[in-house]
Amino acid sequence: MILIAGPYRSGTNDDPALMLKNVSLMESFALPIFRAGHIPIVGEWLALPLVQHAGSQSVGDAAFNEIFHPIAIRLLEKSEAVLRVGGPSAGADEMVRIGRELGHEIYLRLQDIPGCEESADQR
Repeated sequence: MILIAGPYRSGTNDDPALMLKNVSLMESFALPIFRAGHIPIVGEWLALPLVQHAGSQSVGDAAFNEIFHPIAIRLLEKSEAVLRVGGPSAGADEMVRIGRELGHEIYLRLQDIPGCEESADQR
């Protein structure tokens, strides 16, 4: 399992359309990773529905903070690698740091993931 880590809120001023664009960027890496025989995971896939069910009213409120980064850390504990994508993001950089502490492979380019060498040329 490879956690795809990139900016969610960074540079968006919490604009929902820009945050969705950031999620879409992370998701764009999932299919090539899957086709290469790995399990891609984007933390937002799990965090955002849970945040909603927890009653979050706005990004960064208590319910959001209870779940958003903690679930990504739990995912890291089950993952073998991290792919860091996108621009500046303290949260994504934190996932890389924790991944390194856990001894995970850290990828900075899709083509560095085993089996993704050719699919990176098609993106």
